[in-house]
Amino acid sequence: MDLRLPELPFPLRSYGPDGHWSYEADETGGDAAGVLTGWAGPRQDRFVAPTGDALDPASDAPRLLGAPEGDFQLIVRVTVGFAAAFDAGVLYLHVGEREWAKLCLERSPDEPTICTVVTRGRSDDANAFVVDGSSAWLRISRTGSAFAFHASTDGEHWTFVRIFSLGDEETAGAALVGFMAQSPVGEGCVVTYENIEFRPNWPKGLRDGS
Repeated sequence: MDLRLPELPFPLRSYGPDGHWSYEADETGGDAAGVLTGWAGPRQDRFVAPTGDALDPASDAPRLLGAPEGDFQLIVRVTVGFAAAFDAGVLYLHVGEREWAKLCLERSPDEPTICTVVTRGRSDDANAFVVDGSSAWLRISRTGSAFAFHASTDGEHWTFVRIFSLGDEETAGAALVGFMAQSPVGEGCVVTYENIEFRPNWPKGLRDGS
C-alpha cells in the first residue's frame, strides 16, 4: 500500500503487518492538513531484545515510511488509544536490517511516557519523561548521518531527548522515515497522527527549546 500525504514531499509505503493505514484530509483549513490513522495488531512490535541472542529475529509492527532528501525535520502530534502496557504511537527511522530507531509515545508500563529505542544489531530502550494524557508532539531530525529526537506537550517548546548517528553518510542519507504503531503485549491499539509537518532543515538549537 502506498500513500501520498499533502504535508510531505515524498510518498509513503507500508511495511510489515497490515496497519490499515488511512488518511482523511481536512478540507476546512487554509493549509493542507489531515489525520493519518494506523492500527497495531495483537503483540506487534519492532524490537530486538538486548538480552537475547544476536541472531534472534526482530519482531515486526505496521510501518508507513518514505525517503526524504537532505536535512529535514518531521513533526507530528500523535494520539494513542492506550489499552495495554507498551502500546505506542511512533516516529520511526530505518537505515538497515538491524539499524533503526523509534521515538515513541508509549504506555511504559502504567503512564504515557516519551520513550526511545535505537537498534544496532540489538535494541536499547530508554524512557525520557512522563506525559499527561494520550497525546504528545514528536519530532525527528537529520543532518548527514546524525539524527535527533525531540518531544513536546504543546508543539512549540521542544524537549531534547537524544542525538545519535546511525549508518554511514550514504545509508543515513537514504534512510526511510515515517510512522509506526505497536502493541507488544496487548490485543492491539489505534494511533492517529495529525498536524504533520515537514521542514527541509536541521533545528537551529537542539537544547534551547526551539
